[in-house]
Amino acid sequence: MKPFHRQSLKYPYQEEPLGDLMTPEEFDHSRRVLARVVPVLLVLFGLLCLRLWFLQLIQGEYLQQRSEYNRIRSLDLPPWRGTILDRDGNVLVDNKYSFNLMATLEDIQEPETLGRRLGSLLKLDGDTLTAQIDKARKAGLAQVRLKAQLSWEEMALVETYKAELPGVAIAIGSKRDYRQPDLAGHVLGYLGEITDAQLKSGRFPTYKMGDYLGRAGLEASWEDVLRGQQGSRRIEVDAYGRELGSLDEKLSIPGANVQLTLDTRLQQVAENILQDKVGAIVALDPRNGKILALASSPTFSQEAFQPGVKSEEYQKIIEDKNHPLIDRAIRGQYPPGSTFKIVMAVAGLEEGVITPDTFVHCGGSIHVGNHDFHCWRRRGHGDVNLYQALMHSCDIYFYEVGRRLGVERIDKWCKRFGLGTSSNLRLGGEMPGLVGSPAWKKTRFKASWQEGDTLSLAIGQGYNLATPLQVARMAATLANGGTLYEPQLVEKVETPAGEVLQQFHPIVQGHLDADPANLALVRKGLVAVVRNGTGQRAYLDNVEVAGKTGTSQVVSLEREKADKQVRKYRNHAWFVAYAPADDPEVVVSVIIEHGGQGGEVAAPLARRFLASYFSKSRVAREGKPDTGE
Repeated sequence: MKPFHRQSLKYPYQEEPLGDLMTPEEFDHSRRVLARVVPVLLVLFGLLCLRLWFLQLIQGEYLQQRSEYNRIRSLDLPPWRGTILDRDGNVLVDNKYSFNLMATLEDIQEPETLGRRLGSLLKLDGDTLTAQIDKARKAGLAQVRLKAQLSWEEMALVETYKAELPGVAIAIGSKRDYRQPDLAGHVLGYLGEITDAQLKSGRFPTYKMGDYLGRAGLEASWEDVLRGQQGSRRIEVDAYGRELGSLDEKLSIPGANVQLTLDTRLQQVAENILQDKVGAIVALDPRNGKILALASSPTFSQEAFQPGVKSEEYQKIIEDKNHPLIDRAIRGQYPPGSTFKIVMAVAGLEEGVITPDTFVHCGGSIHVGNHDFHCWRRRGHGDVNLYQALMHSCDIYFYEVGRRLGVERIDKWCKRFGLGTSSNLRLGGEMPGLVGSPAWKKTRFKASWQEGDTLSLAIGQGYNLATPLQVARMAATLANGGTLYEPQLVEKVETPAGEVLQQFHPIVQGHLDADPANLALVRKGLVAVVRNGTGQRAYLDNVEVAGKTGTSQVVSLEREKADKQVRKYRNHAWFVAYAPADDPEVVVSVIIEHGGQGGEVAAPLARRFLASYFSKSRVAREGKPDTGE
């Protein structure tokens, strides 16, 4: 046997050159690299497992909801807002379909790009659209309305370029339909988009950004009745957000209908009478307090507040120096002037400081303290009793009545007539007026009450303010024999199917508790005002009218005379009346700002309104309404 030699041993793999196989050095290098990589891979694998655990167990429910939302969307179904009708059931405010541009936030990846595209397409501000989207996302909304009430041209553009507008769709909505947009604007009011302040106030928990609600008038004060309850609809969509089908639906509940005591014909008459004037007309039924007309001028069209309307019309209203948004019928506070003598006459008789036969000499002025108090008739009226003082509106007579009564007793009777406090009319924004008192003056001016303050108060001047509605109630309380009714504007609330939810009845707020004989004496004097006195321009041939003129000073008599050509220094013209005098069924109060003398300016307007009111039998017979023009 041959001896074994290590060098002679041959391995099979050594029969061929190593070629591309690693050399020992290379193998060692790879082993070192692998030793460093494997821990990294293990860490990454561990992180992956940790992430899977987090997604499955911690965020599993959330991701399931997100995944479900990618397939299923929930859409709001706004309720159909309730209608508003007049006393005869004629529709004043209804709804009609509109088309809104909606954006589903989940499908919008690049809001800036979408904003620019829509802005260019619809001639809108792209930055504003982007801000709307961002704001809606911060509020946690699923959808946001980018533009309301699209025109047909705008809808065609959106549909044409829909592929380039991810997340954008056109949805059917509704808008308010004001059948006569220039009629009763202050009474009916208008809608507006809810503000951030309102959302944060907590008063509107079911509202969200982009919702509309009443901003004025009945639309605002009866919002909870008119709005209804929102519904929802679930739909299935594809990966592009396109609707595939409807899954289920919760129908919205329409708002209730509100029927008013307002007479559309008389409201139109009042507004026609006030055309090109600044003032108000209030008409009500003295037998129950139901409001027949509530007109303020200048007025406005609700169309100016509809979404999508050009801002120029809105700006025109806002910048009007006559402030058309102010409802002068319930917010205008004016010195009542000589209409206040109705209160003074009743108070004087009831408190026993005068009798029907009490005569006061009017020489044109009286001197009290260091001041002269004048009668409107500078040469005076001579010796006058209550009947003559009312007929000719003698200031000197009522100065004396005021001096005898004193401010405390005047204040007592003002309250019985409903002056100096709001009437509880559910319309919003009603002002309380003012009846001054020593305590009020001390608080307001840190000054003592003077006898001259009482005299000014007694003729409806000084610290004495009233709204046209308050003056109408004052006359109605006298006309009906002493009952102070709460003014009623809403007759009933009912479902769209006609089921009555609320029926409103007259509410008595107080009584004069006055001797009927004394009230009859004052009413007799008011008939004389129209027959032979300062209110003759309100006279009607076929109906006996009782009334009282009033002229309230805006500035001192000397200033008025010096600047009588300046409108803002002219007196306010008042007239309040009721008819028929022996069985009253309507009261009308008229105020014309800076109009001049009440008997010359306001009385003829009241006559036109009353003539139209009493022509209703002819209207029914001939079908030709008197519009007061």
